[in-house]
Amino acid sequence: MKLKCQPEDFLVEELPQLTIGSGPHAVYQLKKRSLGTPEAIASIVERWQVPRKRFSYGGLKDKHAVTTQLVTIYNGPRKNLSQRSLEVTYLGQTAEAMTATHIAGNRFTIVMRDMTGIEIGVAQQAVDDLRGRGIPNYFDDQRFGSLGFSGEWIARAWCQGNYERALWLALADPHPDDRSSDKQQKQILRDHWGRWRECKELLERSHRRSIVTNLADKEAANKPPDFRSAFGCLNCDLRGLYLSAYQSALWNRLLTAYLQQQFPTERLHDFKLASGPSVFIRGLTESETSQLADQQLPLPSARQKLDAGPIADLLNAVLAAEGIEQRELRVKYPRDSFFSKGQRAALIRIDDLQAEVANDELYPKRQKLCLSFELPRGSYATMVVKRLSGVTGSLGDDE
Repeated sequence: MKLKCQPEDFLVEELPQLTIGSGPHAVYQLKKRSLGTPEAIASIVERWQVPRKRFSYGGLKDKHAVTTQLVTIYNGPRKNLSQRSLEVTYLGQTAEAMTATHIAGNRFTIVMRDMTGIEIGVAQQAVDDLRGRGIPNYFDDQRFGSLGFSGEWIARAWCQGNYERALWLALADPHPDDRSSDKQQKQILRDHWGRWRECKELLERSHRRSIVTNLADKEAANKPPDFRSAFGCLNCDLRGLYLSAYQSALWNRLLTAYLQQQFPTERLHDFKLASGPSVFIRGLTESETSQLADQQLPLPSARQKLDAGPIADLLNAVLAAEGIEQRELRVKYPRDSFFSKGQRAALIRIDDLQAEVANDELYPKRQKLCLSFELPRGSYATMVVKRLSGVTGSLGDDE
């Protein structure tokens, strides 16, 4: 099975609940192709020369896809923008900035290609099993894009005050998606780590080099390196992603532990995410579906106050296996970043699930499965694809 053979094979349409009328925030529809949301926003910032802090949006949308979503800009220009890979259409004004709370869900249209007859049969059977039911609400692997070959979470070292290790993981840890230039720059840092003036001379101009310059200046002044301050110089959005990745990985492990506690082994299908071993459930009844959809599991953080009981015990066991305590899941510095506080449903229902089989025009003698469905905000369409195909690798970029 192949996914995202072309951008049009993965369509994402945001289903917003934002009142357009009057107010200081300009509202735009952003349509993009083969471009991540942060990159699209950066392009608009450069073109319109509007400060980044005035932009707001509800969520990241898949890079390898064609997606539409709403963006607001405080006192933004009342005009459109069209350039390669993105179109921005002005829709009007609103009283409040666009956030995740203004998203009811997302509509997905997905084409699974290069499928054999057996694969089609397995997928159709899974569609029947899922229709009107749902899947465990895991964060998928695209949430963990900051995890490098070391397998170490940047936020774990950060929370435990090991700023040098956190900085090494952020700047030097190799990653499977690294471009050739990034591979070279990271290799320089690994080879010369601790010799900051050498690193500065060898590195190309970049955000990475500017942070190393901070350390090189300390070295030149015969002062000890200030890894804490250097880590704080990392882009705030990136640091937020590090926290989200780690918190999401811990939540995934909590969900797996909960499902293993609730269901017998013979009803669980093991698969692996970057966050660790995970499970799907076979043959959910309506009663089980409702129970899991109503079950909220806490996003792990020091800010999360839990009553004593089975969920707290499971979370403590997950954290103990990770070698960290709940009280450590907080940011001491810099104060512009923090873990989310809240709950996440153990299971999501899949609404209006449709599936159609056709001959695959890109792969002769093979078939394709065309899917359409709706999911609540914050959930991952690629988890549906994994459930239908049995694929356990990374399938996409965003929720």
